[in-house]
Amino acid sequence: MIFNSLPFFIFIGVFLPLYFTLKSKARLLLCLIGSYFFYGWWDYRFLSLVMFSTLIDYVVGLKLDKEEKGSKRKRLMLISILANLGFLGFFKYFNFFQESFISILNDMGMQAHPATLKILLPVGISFYTFQSMSYTIDVYWRKIKVEKDLIRFATFISFFPQLVAGPIVRARDFLPQFQKDRTFLWDRLISGTGQVLWGFFKKVAIADSLAPYVDQCFQSPEGFSSSHLLIGIVFYSFQIYCDFSGYSDIAIGLARVMGFDFPQKFRTPYFSRNFSEFWQRWHISLSSWLKDYLYIPLGGNRGGSFGSVFFIVLPLFLLSIFWSDSIQTTLIYLSILVIVSIITAYHMRKSEANMVKGFTYMNNMVTMLLGGLWHGASWVFYFWGFLHGTYLIIQRFLGKPFGHLMTALRFPKPLQQAIDILIVYFFTCLAWVFFRAPDFDVAITYIQGIASLESFTITSIVNKFWVLKGFILIGMLLFVEISDFKFNYSQLIQKSPTFRVMSFVILLWIIAFFGSFGANAFIYFQF
Repeated sequence: MIFNSLPFFIFIGVFLPLYFTLKSKARLLLCLIGSYFFYGWWDYRFLSLVMFSTLIDYVVGLKLDKEEKGSKRKRLMLISILANLGFLGFFKYFNFFQESFISILNDMGMQAHPATLKILLPVGISFYTFQSMSYTIDVYWRKIKVEKDLIRFATFISFFPQLVAGPIVRARDFLPQFQKDRTFLWDRLISGTGQVLWGFFKKVAIADSLAPYVDQCFQSPEGFSSSHLLIGIVFYSFQIYCDFSGYSDIAIGLARVMGFDFPQKFRTPYFSRNFSEFWQRWHISLSSWLKDYLYIPLGGNRGGSFGSVFFIVLPLFLLSIFWSDSIQTTLIYLSILVIVSIITAYHMRKSEANMVKGFTYMNNMVTMLLGGLWHGASWVFYFWGFLHGTYLIIQRFLGKPFGHLMTALRFPKPLQQAIDILIVYFFTCLAWVFFRAPDFDVAITYIQGIASLESFTITSIVNKFWVLKGFILIGMLLFVEISDFKFNYSQLIQKSPTFRVMSFVILLWIIAFFGSFGANAFIYFQF
């Protein structure tokens, strides 16, 4: 079931009145049943995965709470991690590794044929798996108390607003909110409804309106001019942002109406002035999860011996680039890899302190590579992660010199900030090409098409109405986000009934006028 569909509106219309009518255990049980119904609407068979993951981590959590011996606690935590990652790996990466292995054998001259087995990817498995794992790890680290109520724990794992596309809510933030009944509050209804409407505006009006133009560009990039393709990647950057943040806004708004508080997931990421800031603003729940459960355990900024894991991941990347049939593509990847290797080697050779920096670079890279693979079982996602890892490394290496250069040129501070934002946005869009493209060949063709500057004119743009509509909607988005940052519209909506009614009416009118109502699935459902 997806938010922008008729079945969901019927579901939520029945669920919310019942939710506020019931109390205590009955309400909690309704949340659990409603969440399972919501997920099972897509494919009831995969409910068993959610239930199995829930039971494993519930039992492991109880045993961790009672066990004092360190070695046994480690084994229990490993059971949870292996079980969760085992399901995730099988359903999400079986087809990927099968096809990659066959490709290797064929490249070596061995005849290999694909197996007939094709594994269907369960919706949202990456999200609820990470959420469930974080609970077990936090119990192991004794950061939170164990949850002994099975219904409460199961509801935490399967809570329907954020079940299939996040945000990834930590147990320490969410489980305590189940301790008491949530009463109906008008303030929460108003603010939650406002955020839900804003989410629908992003998804239905912006993301789904930009989608046809973007799909057209990536289906056959060789058939369009540079200007057409350039607009296509700008549109995609806002399509994926509005699609994903739109879902998050709807989820956060629904939870707020029900009395729960979810963490913010996006914070105007395209206004970031460096790549570290970008990842503090984009998909915040995943970024913080990777930081706390991967980057810091690897050593983080302190380096750490586990940074050597990078040398295990690196050969896999080298294999991936040699699988490409395009020599030019292989050379581009190798050039980037050599640059990063030189930077790392230069810092590691000078002193022990710089060796720590080298491991920090590796920790950055490992985190982003695995973050790329988390998004999808494809080498283009892996390379997208590699690009962002490279950006973070270069930023650390050139951050101060670049700042000194800007200061030496005596640029005014607002101009410096604008240049920083444009640089980050440019390279983010470059990475988005690989994220969106079905394979490397399409991605390289797309980039070559833009770089050629062939027919770089307005007249060469196809579907000018789509372009005009797209830029109008993006302009509305940017105007509201910038204005909200300066004037805090959310507070005005709460305080002023007149402003509230005006805002809701305008949003509804824009959604009705510009929206695409084909019940298009959210992009991140595939992850």
